[in-house]
Amino acid sequence: MRRLHLLAGAMLLLVALTTPQVRAAEDAPNHEPVEEVADSSIPVGKRGILPLYVSADWSSPLPAITRAVVVVHGLGRNASGYFRNARKARAEAGEAGKGAIVIAPHFLAGVDIDAFRLPRDTLRWTFTSWEGGEPAVGPAPVSSFEALDAILEKLADRSLFPNLKQVVLVGHSGGGQMVQRYAIAARGDAGLMKEGVAVRYVVANPSTYVYFSRERPQPSIAASCPKFNEWKYGMEQRPAYLAGTAVAALEQAYVARRVIYLLGTMDNDPNHSELDRTCMGEAQGPTRYARGHTYAAMMKARDGGTPNHVVWDVPGVAHSGGKMLTSPCGVTALFDVPGCEAAR
Repeated sequence: MRRLHLLAGAMLLLVALTTPQVRAAEDAPNHEPVEEVADSSIPVGKRGILPLYVSADWSSPLPAITRAVVVVHGLGRNASGYFRNARKARAEAGEAGKGAIVIAPHFLAGVDIDAFRLPRDTLRWTFTSWEGGEPAVGPAPVSSFEALDAILEKLADRSLFPNLKQVVLVGHSGGGQMVQRYAIAARGDAGLMKEGVAVRYVVANPSTYVYFSRERPQPSIAASCPKFNEWKYGMEQRPAYLAGTAVAALEQAYVARRVIYLLGTMDNDPNHSELDRTCMGEAQGPTRYARGHTYAAMMKARDGGTPNHVVWDVPGVAHSGGKMLTSPCGVTALFDVPGCEAAR
C-alpha cells in the first residue's frame, strides 16, 4: 500500500512539473543560445570580458564623435538586432546622427558560452539576472552594472573622445528594465559628468520598475506577495553593487538624472508572453503601458517630484524594440531631432 501511495505521489508530481506554465518556462525562447555573438569586446577590470557591437573603431581617437548611444538588448539577448535598429534610428536622424557612435553590449548566458565555445573569461549571467545588476555566474561575480560602467568610463576618456558632448543609454523590454535600474545605481556616469558630458537614460516598455517605497498601484496583490519589495522590484535585498548605498541617496541620484520613459500605447496586453506576471510584477499594474504611466506618476508625487523625468507615448506601437527606437519619439529621445509630438 505504501508503494502505491508513493507511486501515486510521484505521478502527481510529474503532472505538476509538466503543466503548460512550467513547460513554457522551461522552453522559453531566451533559454536557447543566441544566433550570433557580438564581434568586439571590452574588459571589465581584470575580471572578465564583455562582448559588444560598436559602430566605429574606438581603439584610436575619434574627434568627430559628439554623441554616443548605448543600446541594451531585450530578454532574447539579440544584441545584433538592437544594434541594427539603433543605427537605423541614427540614419533617420540625418545630420544629427552623423557624429554618433552606437554601442550594443551583449549580456550572454552560459548556453551561449558553450554553443560558441567562447573564451572562459567571457562574462555570463543567468537568463535574466543581468537585467537587475546581479553578479555574473562566471568567470567572476561581476555586476552587469559594472559592465555598463566600463563602457561609460571608456567614453569619458578624452584622449579617445575629445569632443563627446552627449551619452544616451537606451533599453527596451528587458533592456528597459536594466537601464531603469542602472539609472538608479550608476557609478560610470560620474567621469562623463566631470568632463561636462550630458547623460540621458531612455527606458522603453519594461515589464517592471524599481520602487523606493512599499507603495504599489495594486496594494491588495502586494499584500499577498512576500517578495514584492525585494530587488529588482523594490529596495530590499539589493545586490552587492547597491548594497552599501542608502535608499534615500539612491532615490536622490535617480531623481537628479535625465530620464525619458518611452511607452508604446499599444503595449497593453495583460497576457503578453514576455510580460512579468509574477505577483511582484502584477502589483505594479496589468500591462506595461499602465505600469509605466503609474510608476512615473507615483514618482512625480513623491517629495521633490521628478523635474528631470518625462513620459513620452509612442502612438500605435506595441512591444517592438525596432518600432520604438525608430519611431519619431525614439529618434528624438536618442538624437534630439524634432518630430516627437509628446516632446513638444
